Amino acid sequence: MSTKRPAFFQFEHGANDGPASALTFSKNEFEQRVSTIRTRLEHHHLDAVIFTSMHCVAYYSGFLYCAFGRPYACVVTKDRVVTVSANIDGGQPARRGAFENVVYTDWQRDNYWRAIKEITGTLKRAGIEGDHLSLQQQQKLLEFFPDCECIDIAPVTMQQRMHKSSAEIALIKEGARIADVGGYAIRDAIKSGTREIDVAMAGRDAMELEIAKSFPDSEYRDTWVWFQSGVNTDGAHNPVTARKLQHKDILSLNTFPMINGYYTALERTLFVEEADAESLKIWQANVGAHELGLSLIKPGVCCAQICAEINKYFEDLNLLQYRSFGYGHSFGVLSHYYGRESGLELREDIDTVLEPGMVVSMEPMLTIPAALPGAGGYREHDILVITETGAENITGFPYGPDHNIVG
Repeated sequence: MSTKRPAFFQFEHGANDGPASALTFSKNEFEQRVSTIRTRLEHHHLDAVIFTSMHCVAYYSGFLYCAFGRPYACVVTKDRVVTVSANIDGGQPARRGAFENVVYTDWQRDNYWRAIKEITGTLKRAGIEGDHLSLQQQQKLLEFFPDCECIDIAPVTMQQRMHKSSAEIALIKEGARIADVGGYAIRDAIKSGTREIDVAMAGRDAMELEIAKSFPDSEYRDTWVWFQSGVNTDGAHNPVTARKLQHKDILSLNTFPMINGYYTALERTLFVEEADAESLKIWQANVGAHELGLSLIKPGVCCAQICAEINKYFEDLNLLQYRSFGYGHSFGVLSHYYGRESGLELREDIDTVLEPGMVVSMEPMLTIPAALPGAGGYREHDILVITETGAENITGFPYGPDHNIVG
């Protein structure tokens, strides 16, 4: 005799999955976010929005999933908000989310979509994330909802995430403080003969301990450090190695504390014990670009305009050809493997105007090829909160040759 296995089910708080955990933000904060997206439901005549990305599911529900090849969702209808999670996670999504949770099982293929169909009913028009929903999953959506028209609302959600609430800004400020904690731990660990990995671990451990102290109800995951030396500094995202630090090495310190999905960063150029004259010249030029950029960030200024000003500065120094990437980006629910608010980056092709409540970095980088004097990657990085009258720099770790020749 076989027992019928459910395609999906719900945990009840209590004996089965434990009491609800403390949310990152208040329930009202999440309800306000959902209220904003529901206005889009009405405006675009949508029956539901099906969020599938880690950043949007976390932004609207508070639950940050771990995919491991499985699909997840946060479904918003006119009267429900429901996260859809895999059975492998047990009751954790229900505990960590602000709204309902439905768990799908893997007894048969496509139970994920059966759960979504139970939540939404018939769909004629659905909002999706066009920059995330794969072709395979969109085909599945159309199999279960053959008459459904899909509307890409990813740009709308990005615009919403670019404007931070006071609660988000408070969390980001704490993240910037903790990034500084990691920076000081790294600086203390630097000396000739030490491996990159050992220095990186000192910074990561310091940040994780501080996050656990400051956020005792949090989940602890994803905090990391990129600490690069010598030739490894040429790329901003180069991973840590076992290379040993050497006298006069250029170093790149990068700390990234993660607090419930929220990303912050500190990045600094340093040298081991001594910097040669050509390296100092390049370093000071990049510091000059950094300080110029900091002075330009204020409400009413266009991202492309900031980029153009710094480009001119580098061009006058005959260094523009060594610029590595844009000069800054936004912060929020993102990390090195999910999320990006591409509409708020300091690049030539971004015409977004800075507004109070936005949070951006200033992070110029020059990469000098290995064959040239002063070779290596030079990068400074501060975080600024746009205010009504200017910008508040929330990064405290010092920059430049006067502070960061160490070991």
